[in-house]
This record gives sequence, C-alpha cells and structure tokens, in this order.
Amino acid sequence: MKNIVTLITLSFILASCGSGDKKSVEDLIDSQNLEAIRAKKTELVSQQNLIKQEIKKLDIVIAQLDDNTKIPLITTFKLENSDFKHFLELQGNVTTKNLLTIYPEFSGVLTNVYVIEGQKVQKGQVLAKIDDGGLSQQLSQLKIQEELAKTTFERQQRLWDQKIGSEMQYLQAKSNYEAQNQAIAQLEQQVAKTVVKAPFSGTIDDIFTEQGSVVMPGQSQLMRIVNLSNMYIETDVPEKYVSNITKGKNVEVEFPVLGKKIDSKVRQVGDFINPNNRTFKVEISIPNKEKSIKPNLTAKLRINDYSNESALLIPQGIISENASGEQYIYIVKDKIKDGQATAEKMIIETGLTQGDYIEVIKGLEVGNEIIQEGARSVNDGQKVKIINQDS
Repeated sequence: MKNIVTLITLSFILASCGSGDKKSVEDLIDSQNLEAIRAKKTELVSQQNLIKQEIKKLDIVIAQLDDNTKIPLITTFKLENSDFKHFLELQGNVTTKNLLTIYPEFSGVLTNVYVIEGQKVQKGQVLAKIDDGGLSQQLSQLKIQEELAKTTFERQQRLWDQKIGSEMQYLQAKSNYEAQNQAIAQLEQQVAKTVVKAPFSGTIDDIFTEQGSVVMPGQSQLMRIVNLSNMYIETDVPEKYVSNITKGKNVEVEFPVLGKKIDSKVRQVGDFINPNNRTFKVEISIPNKEKSIKPNLTAKLRINDYSNESALLIPQGIISENASGEQYIYIVKDKIKDGQATAEKMIIETGLTQGDYIEVIKGLEVGNEIIQEGARSVNDGQKVKIINQDS
C-alpha cells in the first residue's frame, strides 16, 4: 500500500513540474539569459535522475509482486516414432578382378605384336609372339622320331600278341614310344609359352614393350588388359562394425570427380581382421554400362549399418549432462489453458546420430512433450509458459 501511495504522489509531482517547467523554460528562452538557462537545465537534470531512481524502485517491487515475470517462455514438440537410418561414411577405391599386366613366360625377342592400344580382344586371342629360338624345328624332328617309335611299337606289339619275339624287345619299343610322347609334350609346352594370349576378354589398355625388344619372364611388362564390366569398390571397415556390416547392406556411392551418385549393395565381407590396422575388407559392386568408372577411381561410401522404423529422435542441442555424466532433457507436465506447465527432468540414454538428431533408446516414450527452445534455461519442477503457435 505504501508503494502505491508513493507512485501516486510521484505522478502528481511530475505533472505539476511538467506544466510549470514548460512555461518557465519558454520564458527563459525568450529572455536569452544564458546563466538562468544553464541553472534551469541543471535543475531539470537533477529531477530526471531522481525520477529514474524512483522508477527503478517501482520496477523491483512490480517484479516481486507479479509471478508472471518469473516464468520462462519455451517451445515444445511431441515425441513420435520416426524412420531412422544410420550410415557409416568411408572412402574406397574402384578396382576390378579383370585388370592384369601381362608378362612373358619365355625369354627371347618379341617378334610380333598383333594388337594395338584400345583394341577389344576375346579370351584366348593371340596378342603377341616371341621368337622360340629353334624350338619349333626341334618339335618337328621329335614328331618324326615319334612316328617311327610308334610304328616300331605297334609292330612289336602285334608280334608279342602272336607270341613272336622277346618280351624285352616289346618293352623297349613301348618305352621308346612313351618317351617320345613325353618329350613332345614338354617341348609343346615350351613352344606354347612363346605365344602370348589374352587371359580374359577385355580391352588392351597399354602396350609397354615394342616389337623387336628382348623380353624376360617376370621382368618385362608386355601390355595391360582390362575389363570394365565387372567393377567393384574395395574399402577397409573398422572391426567394431563387424556385426553391423553384412552382405546385402545398402550403400550410397558417390564419385566426386564424375559428379555421379549410385545406389548399390555390399557384395562381399571379408572374414579376416587385419592385425595392423584392425580393419576388414568389404566389396561393393557397381554397375558400369557406360564404362565411365575406371580402376583406382576414388569413391565416397555411405553404408547403411543400422535402421529402425520406430525410432525416437530428438535434437542433439537440447541434451544436457550432469556431474555424473548422465544425459537429460526436460519435458512438460500439468499443462493448463493459458499455456503454463511444469518442467520435469528426464534422464535418458542415447544411441546413434542422424544429422542434428540422435536416437533415444531409454528414458522417453511416444507422446512425451519435449522442451526445445529454452531447454537450457529451465530447472526441474519450474513453471514454464509454452508459446508454440499451435498450443
């Protein structure tokens, strides 16, 4: 009551001072008396400071008496089931099992190269020829000797069947014939190594050795052949995901250089954990009808390692943590018509994230009304006012 009387008295003072000041100020201005004008200004400034102090006192009393000034304003949302998909992001390289650098199996001069770079070839097609150093002539002579040994063996066999001749003659003829066959087979294998054939169908990507050069087995690269039809991406996955990354999992593949994105699946998961980096191999198949995807191309991978069609998701920004390391958020309860309610702290457990949202695996249920804006400025049991547009 005392405060109200003070406020009314102050109002009368201000009103009376205001009307008098206006007349006197105008008179002083008309008088052009500098000393009087300055004195009047000093008087008015003192009155202004006094009024400000009194207003401040009144604001403090109003804040103490008005409960509505203590209620923080908040916004809320109701918790619903959401479709949640978590993706493991990795980087991988494109490769193919049909990419091979061909080496010679025979030492000699590369006498003929029958293909050019960019040429498509079929499996088994002759690509090049190495000088056999006279092996072909030796093979021809052995075949002549083999014919004689065969004729001799067949004659001795007929005589032996008729009980004519000795067993030793028959066995010698048979042994000689079989030895000739083995010698021919071995020499044919050597001669076959002088002919370079395509191990699979594909394209000659590069030719390293020119015709007329001397080549050596395991040392001289002849050419590279590649097939872009059976391409895949290989990547290393940390061992902690060994139970989540399985065959058939969906994968989003992006090729930054090509500006291209495709959807694929995990086609193979390795069974071996590399002890050096604690990872295992994963292969992702990729279609390549346009032949635009090349070996060793870098790819960004997003592997769907976890899905939940009925997940409870909340913004990560509303989560706080207490001294014990427990995570908590606030919900509202006991709502009344004017939007007022009570804040209640809820201890929660969280799982994986999806952008700015995180899955709550324990502590909340569908229908809970979660405090969003203002979540970090309220306390447990505090009165709050909801200002949602739909509340």
